[in-house]
Amino acid sequence: MSIQWFPGHMHKARKEIAEVIPKIDVIIEVLDARIPFSSENPLVRSLRGDKPVIKVLNKRDLADPEMTKLWLKHLEKEQGVKAIAITTSQMSEVNKILELCRKLAPHREEAGKNIRTMIMGIPNVGKSTLINTFAGRVICKTGNEPAVTRAQQRINLQNGIVLSDTPGILWPKVENPHSGFRLAATGAVKDTAMDYVEVGFYTVEYLAKAYPDLLMNRYNLEELPESDIELIEAIGEKRGSLRSGGRVDLHKASEALINDLRSGALGLITLEHPDMIEGELEQVEEDKARDTEEKAAKKEERRKRYLRNKRRK
Repeated sequence: MSIQWFPGHMHKARKEIAEVIPKIDVIIEVLDARIPFSSENPLVRSLRGDKPVIKVLNKRDLADPEMTKLWLKHLEKEQGVKAIAITTSQMSEVNKILELCRKLAPHREEAGKNIRTMIMGIPNVGKSTLINTFAGRVICKTGNEPAVTRAQQRINLQNGIVLSDTPGILWPKVENPHSGFRLAATGAVKDTAMDYVEVGFYTVEYLAKAYPDLLMNRYNLEELPESDIELIEAIGEKRGSLRSGGRVDLHKASEALINDLRSGALGLITLEHPDMIEGELEQVEEDKARDTEEKAAKKEERRKRYLRNKRRK
């Protein structure tokens, strides 16, 4: 799945973040609890240096709780990382993030200075909603679509913590194709930039293996069809996603499935787990090595062809 991520304002955002980070004490990175790996931004790792990071798994109320426990443990294996799962509707959970900030930068508080934090996250992970919850008032525009925040701003929470907000930046290229599909399924990608049918087939294939009971319960199916297309068609029939003549509209059926996933109507679902990611990243490295070999072979063939043509002259 090919997605164009990096418009001009995101280049500017990256530069601004790099300039501010040296003055920051703690980084708060907001992730989607349903896709903790795919919603991580590699730029955070490259820009943070040795700054402590709090990985916030937001939307935990939509994710599989057992998988969330696994991810919290996995994320904290990285040096300088603390992980916490929240939903922004629970103020007690949100306050734990601020408590963690104080534990990670006690020297600032002891010196009577504000703890300087920066909140980062890719589009549509709930970063703006979290900021509004921190502040107790509407500071950031929120919306159920990516790239709402466009400019950096500094917010004094009046509790010893100052928060620098950043635009929701994505990285230039998603190397793991599976991550591209998961980002599209959960809404980090604008719907106009995705093929609903393609994403629908990818999503239903995973759900049929990982959460078959949830699919059967949601769409009142006695058993799951063997093929992905038959399953999408069965979902379309149950949801009334039909064309004239009674044929299933695959686009509408896929859209219904994805909307049910995003809203939580399907149930508590996580689309990836740590062991799965390890295998996918190994495949990415193999593909990159193969591409490098193929490019080198084509370059050598062009060189030989050039020399042959030169000798003929």
